[in-house]
Amino acid sequence: MKLQGIFPPITTPFNYDGDIYPAKVEHNVTKWNKTGLSGYVVCGSTGESVFLTTEEKLQMFELVAKFAAPDKLLLCGTGVESVRETVQLTNRAAEMGYKAAMVRTPHYYKNLVNNASAQALYYRAVADQAKIPLMIYNWPQATGVDIPAAAVVKLSEHPNVIAIKESSGSIEKVMQMIREVKPGFQVLVGSAPTLAPSLAVGAVGAVLAYANAAPYSTIAIWEAHRQREFDAAMDWQGRIAKAAVLVTVKYGIPGLKYAMDLNGYYGGPVRLPLTPVPPEGKLEIEAAFKDLKG
Repeated sequence: MKLQGIFPPITTPFNYDGDIYPAKVEHNVTKWNKTGLSGYVVCGSTGESVFLTTEEKLQMFELVAKFAAPDKLLLCGTGVESVRETVQLTNRAAEMGYKAAMVRTPHYYKNLVNNASAQALYYRAVADQAKIPLMIYNWPQATGVDIPAAAVVKLSEHPNVIAIKESSGSIEKVMQMIREVKPGFQVLVGSAPTLAPSLAVGAVGAVLAYANAAPYSTIAIWEAHRQREFDAAMDWQGRIAKAAVLVTVKYGIPGLKYAMDLNGYYGGPVRLPLTPVPPEGKLEIEAAFKDLKG
């Protein structure tokens, strides 16, 4: 299975009562269907998955599968702390047509799982029972756990572990994994501010929160990379740099949802305890996205 190109980890639309808003799921997915995005990741971190009930996750899987164009690859975010629940959620998504599961590193019991052997055990146990292939999802800035490159190299030997989304932003780690993993294992990145350099050193694609609001600019970087136009890729990288930082590092999901509202998508409210972007943040985002339309 090829995971090349740009995948947004889609936001979860809520109405102002705090419930999932099916009409806005359709609105967003229908607009994204018209772009060159490779597919969608449903219930990743950007989808506020840690705030969703199991029933809400299944509802989102079902809705996106219903509205996605046939050429869009469907990936599900199913990583939770236990092997048992991760397997159950993954296999439910598989029954709905999802092709691979993005599974984040377990991290709650940090003193016990923040090591290569525990992480490898978790992924092997899930992969042994999952009906679809797994992508390792590493985001140490949020989880406090950074799966070592050496562990990823060993896991690449498992026939049902096919890729990693590496969101640390470390180009050095990306390069090490590309050099050492089993041939065919795919390295994707999750950091929009380092997209072009990551592609240049061998990443095959990216899962980017920023792409929810301005997919065309990330697709432009991807296409420039495919055409071996490094200068054009870096030019676009410079154009998105500030906006990408604002809606990921500085203001996070609230900022991203505001940028989506600006660009013709539905961002809408976040779920508590997240809070809306302050007025000065909105002005900053408006200025950064002035020339980066949806």
